[in-house]
This record gives sequence, C-alpha cells and structure tokens, in this order.
Amino acid sequence: MRLSRFFIDAPLSLGQHELPEAQAHYIGRVLRHAVGDAVQLFDGSGQEYLGELIEVGKKSVRVELREAIAGLSESPLRIHLGQGLSRGERMDWAIQKATELGAAEITPIVSARCEVRLKDERADKRMAHWRQVAISACEQCGRSVLPVINPPLELAAWLQQIEADLKLVLHPVAAPLQSHDKPHSLAFLIGPEGGLSDAEVDQAKDAGFHAARLGPRVLRTETAPVVALSVAQQLWGDLQA
Repeated sequence: MRLSRFFIDAPLSLGQHELPEAQAHYIGRVLRHAVGDAVQLFDGSGQEYLGELIEVGKKSVRVELREAIAGLSESPLRIHLGQGLSRGERMDWAIQKATELGAAEITPIVSARCEVRLKDERADKRMAHWRQVAISACEQCGRSVLPVINPPLELAAWLQQIEADLKLVLHPVAAPLQSHDKPHSLAFLIGPEGGLSDAEVDQAKDAGFHAARLGPRVLRTETAPVVALSVAQQLWGDLQA
C-alpha cells in the first residue's frame, strides 16, 4: 500500500507533533486513518519525515515522527513560468501540471486579451486556492519543495523584473526549443486563452525574450505549459527518457 504523504505548513522535526486542524480533519475524518497508520510528512524545506499516528480524534491528530529522510531533489533547471491568467479550471490545471513538472516559480500574467481580472479579496482567495492546488500536486508527485506562486502581475512589470539565462515566449512561427544552448535557469511566457498580441510578443522580445515554438499545432493555454515544461525538462532538466 502506498504511504500517505502530507504537507504540513509548519516546521517539522523528530518527535511528537499535533497537526493543524485542517490536516487533522482531512486525515482523521476524510481519509479515516487510524492510530498506528504510517505517514510521511514534509514542510517544504526539502526534508521529509516518516512517522506514525499516535492519536486520531474528531478534531485533533497527533503524530510521532521517527525518521528524517532526504526529500526529492529539485530539477537542476530552474524554471519560472509566466502563465497568462485564464478562467477557473484552466488556470488550476496549468498550476497543477507546472508543479508536477518541476516549475520553481509561477507568476499569473495579466495581458491585453485576458478574460479574468482579480482584485483585492477575490485575488487573495484565488492565491490561497492556487497554493492549495500546488500543495496537492506536490503531495501527489513527490516534490519536497513547493513552487513559489506569485500574485498576478501585469505583463510589462513582469518583463522588467524577470531574470533567467534563457527567456522564451511561445510563438507558432519561431525556432524550436532545442535550437538554444542549455541554460541553468529558464523563463517561459505563455499567453492567455486569447493568446498574446503581436505587440506583446514584440514587447517580450525587446525585454530579451526569444520566440520559440513547440510544434506545428497551436496549443491551448493550459496545454502549452505541460508541453513546454516537459520538453525543457527532457532537454536540459531531470526528465530523462
């Protein structure tokens, strides 16, 4: 049976811990774990802990962590994904898959053709939701470090501050990814549902981005990061055939 693995948003160490209420409810009431069940916990530091549930109540769960183990290493290729802000499930999908594929940092990008605008309380709720999407993806895929998810940013502001050895904007008429030399860090710019305008592509090029294509077909905004990160990780990262 696969060992249950959970992210705990608090520093962990060997010994006994009372888990936060949300995780306690999920472990005890939703998954119906019992005393004696083995668990694996991680706190995002890169360290993982093996332990056993020693108390499972309606509102509280205690665990005894007995062994510290090294977590899964991060990819040698640090990827910052600038993902065009899109509607609900499409954005969730992009963040989930980018997390699974090893993106180190994700910034939702607000561009001219975005159909979504987030402000104040609504933006805070979406940020919390996206973080939980990334946490769940890390729990599933084995990552020990959460990706950084930044607040939505206007395209011009993101272009001014992004730093990477290689910066690429996806475009259907351009050189393929493999035409570039191996970088240590990579920034990807992917447009929203309506795509990036020609002016925005030119703006990215002026900021040091190179146009790159993934193949002959135009991909949806939520499909593009899956393909782009997969190809980049296979060429220069840790996704080996």
